[in-house]
Amino acid sequence: MSDDVQPGFVRVRLDLSYDGRDFSGWAKQARGQRTVQGEIEDALKTVTRSPETFELTVAGRTDAGVHARGQVAHVDLPEELWREHREKLLRRLAGRLPHDVRVWSVAEAPEGFNARFSAIWRRYAYRVTDHPGGVDPLLRGHVLWHDWTLDMDAMNEAATALVGEHDFAAYCKKREGATTIRTLQELRWERRPDGILEATVKADAFCHNMVRSLVGALLFVGDGHRPVEWPGKVLAAGVRDSAVHVVRPHGLTLEEVGYPADDRLAARSREARNRRTLPGAGCC
Repeated sequence: MSDDVQPGFVRVRLDLSYDGRDFSGWAKQARGQRTVQGEIEDALKTVTRSPETFELTVAGRTDAGVHARGQVAHVDLPEELWREHREKLLRRLAGRLPHDVRVWSVAEAPEGFNARFSAIWRRYAYRVTDHPGGVDPLLRGHVLWHDWTLDMDAMNEAATALVGEHDFAAYCKKREGATTIRTLQELRWERRPDGILEATVKADAFCHNMVRSLVGALLFVGDGHRPVEWPGKVLAAGVRDSAVHVVRPHGLTLEEVGYPADDRLAARSREARNRRTLPGAGCC
């Protein structure tokens, strides 16, 4: 698959954010549910007065209820349309989009850029409170209440066994033909001054439900229901464990997507399409 833009088109990068609580995820769906992709594509079609819809490619498809602060997407627009609208496009999108999704930047992308395949990492945050009184009402759409006191040191100790390149089949919802091998670059917890526990989860890519499953396993360690060694043993087993709880989506936010230098974008895009195996793994 080539990242070459068709003649007569310009690849445009969009940086955006959204509150996911009223969306059925990022991706357009056949039954017409409200999605982030659908809202932006409809707004883009309206403000450019185009007879056709231009499809967005996103860095990471988020599930229903998941938020994003630093999402990235790209769209290929006809050169003439881009020249006509580029100076006013951002403001016009702001006037057309609903208040729970914002586009912050619209710019011509460097050569070789692909919002999904050129990315070298995605960073998520998951926020939890173990306050006995529950969640601050002003934060209820972004913070999970865990009704047990959490031991942050135990959760961080358990997380060390999960960092690195592994087959995360035990923490992913399997999709036919898709690999579950990922490189988890960072997984750590901090307790903020307001008492909220915040997990930073950073990887080259994530498979379906991976972040929420990892968080669920670590919460079981933090509240004493499982020993520190348990999440690592689940990982090593390589199969879904019914004891691993996929936590609710509203505590999860895509915070940032990282890309290499411009001269590495195309090469990274090619690398990311290669199906990965672990060292020593058989081919068949």
